[in-house]
Amino acid sequence: MRKYYTRIDRITGNVATLKAEGIGYEELAVVEGQSGRSLAQVIQVFAGTRGVSTGDKVSFLGSAMRFSFSENLFGRIFTGGGEPRDGRSRLSENLIEVGGPSVNPSVRLMPHRMIRTNIPMIDVFNTLVEGQKLPIFSIPGEPFNELLARIALQAEADVIILGGMGLKYDDYLFFKRRLEEGGTMARSVMFIHTASDPVVECFAEKFAVQGKRVLALLTDMTNFANALKEIAIIMEQIPSNRGYPGDLYTQLAARYEKAVVFENGGSVTLMAVTTMPGDDVTHPVPDNTGYITEGQFYLKGGWIEPFGSLSRLKQMVNAKTRDDHRAIMDGCIQLYAKCREAREKRAMGFEMSPWDYKLLKYGQMFETKLMDISLNIQLEACLDLAWTMLADCFESRETGIRTNLVEKFWPKKVN
Repeated sequence: MRKYYTRIDRITGNVATLKAEGIGYEELAVVEGQSGRSLAQVIQVFAGTRGVSTGDKVSFLGSAMRFSFSENLFGRIFTGGGEPRDGRSRLSENLIEVGGPSVNPSVRLMPHRMIRTNIPMIDVFNTLVEGQKLPIFSIPGEPFNELLARIALQAEADVIILGGMGLKYDDYLFFKRRLEEGGTMARSVMFIHTASDPVVECFAEKFAVQGKRVLALLTDMTNFANALKEIAIIMEQIPSNRGYPGDLYTQLAARYEKAVVFENGGSVTLMAVTTMPGDDVTHPVPDNTGYITEGQFYLKGGWIEPFGSLSRLKQMVNAKTRDDHRAIMDGCIQLYAKCREAREKRAMGFEMSPWDYKLLKYGQMFETKLMDISLNIQLEACLDLAWTMLADCFESRETGIRTNLVEKFWPKKVN
């Protein structure tokens, strides 16, 4: 039975405040045709409060948000509130409640399978593991949307779910066009402006329970955190670090912890962009994120930075790919670090040795052939390419790679 109220005490931003009894947290409400959800004694109006007056009728529906779940979701684009954005009809069959708890740890498996993306800086150096939760730390202006789109097009996954939080309209059209042109839209579902709605994670779990490998891509979690901050200020909650709500960690963890691997083969892998204001990794959003997730990618200068980036679960799969994977990963990064030292040496005007010039040549090849995020190369081809680069720049003994691997993989000279 619906509960009706005809008095709104205050309207601030997208939040309407009123006195109500017996209302559940996150219970759906309707404000004169506008849907929203209750947050204690306030209502967050999904479409905004423009046109809403204090005399409008408010009714509560007695349940949290529900949304249709079926194969008909594929190829569709929705708003954060679940309304069609693609001009097609609404879905009403098989309604399920969204925003439930994360999967019970007792039925989770340890992540152990690689997700191939054909992006060398991921597959070779910081492997993405099925069931992992991994953020992309960046700053505004970096091509993180391009990186997410590239991952959506190239990753080995049965279902792609894209959640765009605070996206500009041009960015929304970019994702839509890339998925359609790349032939991925038929296995994708897009939710745009999901500022504080749990729809994305809910459907990821549902598909995973059916045995599908789901990859959920979110952009940008800092926009999500800022939305939480705005609501917390309106609700007059006591602020924490830099004005963010005290439960910021919990809110972030509730979404990242949806990553899971099920025994039947289904899984949810979650990657999310987190922009760092002022490139400050100690900002509350990336700082809290780092405690929750299993590593991070740093996107700087259009590249995935090889030294700050880390996939903590890569050791779970690197031994299962090819014998030389770990050795190439370590050896190439060590030589690239020495290349950067050689560049500093050159910039400061010091005398350069033949070894320094070898490092400079190698660094240029490494950046153009392996660090470019637009590349589409299978792992085995990347490893072969790395051996070729090493052979072009160094003697085998100069690489520091074990002799048995050099004997097996070092390119043979053609007379």
